Parts: sequence; structure tokens; C-alpha cells
Amino acid sequence: MGDSTRKSDTHYAIGKKNPNLPFHPAVRAGDYIFVSGQVPKDENNNMISGTIEEETLATLKTIERVIAHEGATLSDVVRITTYLEDVRDFGRYNKAFLEGIGDAVLARTTVEARAVINTKIEMDAIVYKPLAPKA
Repeated sequence: MGDSTRKSDTHYAIGKKNPNLPFHPAVRAGDYIFVSGQVPKDENNNMISGTIEEETLATLKTIERVIAHEGATLSDVVRITTYLEDVRDFGRYNKAFLEGIGDAVLARTTVEARAVINTKIEMDAIVYKPLAPKA
């Protein structure tokens, strides 16, 4: 059987899948990249625990590292959904989010979620990054 992470030249998994989880860090589907929920991790994939501001900025960096595999940056993000452990962190999170996302033009939803475990925040994203034409 073939590589189950590649459905076609325009539909494939991005990043290394955790063997304990039934999904990939991201999936390319045509001109879009769908990023699974990401948490604050460093370059070595170690969890970062800190203030909501630190975890917000670290989570955006995690997303940035995932989409960089496809040549995308945070300015290519068109939608983010944020899951906060505690909605009382919203104001501080929102300020850090603005700092971390820069001048990206995107839609965003933020919700409180009890499923956020061992972290203050989780984010998923949709990125618009057209595929490069084949040579």
C-alpha cells in the first residue's frame, strides 16, 4: 500500500505525526493548510509553561514552525480558533495575540474550553498559501 499521509500532490500531511494521536500537525488541501490544535512548545517540541502572554506567543511560534514547511508565515493565516483554559485570561491573551500575529488579516474565534489540559491555551488555524506551479 502507498504512503497514507499523501492522498495526492495537493492533499497531504505536514509535519511528523505523534504516534499516540490520530491526526497530523497539519494537512495541505489544495491552496489551504489546515493546522491542528497546537499548544505552546519550543523548537525541540518541549511544552512551555508560563503566563498566558508567554503561552500565547509560544503557541503562535509553534503554528509558525508547522506552516513554515510549506513556505507559509503567520501573515498567510486567514483563520484562528483559540481555546482558553480560563476565559478570565482573555484580555491579556488578546494583547499578546495582537503582538504575536502582527498585521495579519484574519478571522478569529476565542472560546473557553475545559479540554485544554496541562496548558493555558490551544490554537488551530487555516492558512491560505497557494501551491507553487509545477515546473
